[in-house]
Amino acid sequence: MPTEGDLTTRKLIIFAALVLALLGTASAANYMYEKASVKGVGYKNVEMIVSTQEGFNGDKLVEKESGSGNVITERTELEAERQLNNDGSPIGATKIGPNTWIAGCYFATGYNPRDYINFTKEAEFEYMPVSYQTGTYDQKWIEKLCVQNYAIGAVLTEMYTHAEHLQKNTEVKTRSYGLDATTILNGVRVVPACCTGVLEANLNSNVIGVAHIGWISRDPNVNVKGRHNEWGRSVEDLTGVFSIEKFIQLWGNSTCGAISVDWLPCV
Repeated sequence: MPTEGDLTTRKLIIFAALVLALLGTASAANYMYEKASVKGVGYKNVEMIVSTQEGFNGDKLVEKESGSGNVITERTELEAERQLNNDGSPIGATKIGPNTWIAGCYFATGYNPRDYINFTKEAEFEYMPVSYQTGTYDQKWIEKLCVQNYAIGAVLTEMYTHAEHLQKNTEVKTRSYGLDATTILNGVRVVPACCTGVLEANLNSNVIGVAHIGWISRDPNVNVKGRHNEWGRSVEDLTGVFSIEKFIQLWGNSTCGAISVDWLPCV
């Protein structure tokens, strides 16, 4: 006959097995969304970091903003989702043959699993020193944005510093596909032919201060010397009073379909 101690041990083992089973089915928050609107006077310091894959993979976004004075308007919207595993296969999919998968998750973006980040920001700041019981804040506005797409070796930087006045409207979209064009998911060829990823941006700003805007395109694969060939680069530095309009399109190639950012903005 089992003793009371044996029964207790069995109960603990069963409980531990249930906990491990529940932990095994858990997953990270692969879908991220934030929408914010801020107005006021004072000191502001914000940092946002998003990554769809670990290391030098996937899509990444870093945005930093700080300064003192009048926040006339600020509206920000971020949407990001990780639909791919580290090996490029769709999350939740089951492999049933060479380059053939059965989907376990049906994403709202359709039959083309991808990692993506969509970011829009409309803001206007005016610099002035402010004092509160916590102290005096005297910092001209700093606004930095860096977006990376490792699938196509593309990076975009938009940065403003020492800004006494800054009015900007930024829209950036980046996405990367993990599987090649021969992959079949539920009987459907899921990846646009030859397209590995996209990074697009529409930038409009008026600034009194310092502006730095640039992009780089490098080969994701290394050459015989272990380095990444650089295919294109654009860097622009401005100091003074400027009005800036830029549309940037960095694609894996010209087969990636329609432009996803607003190509006809207000002027």
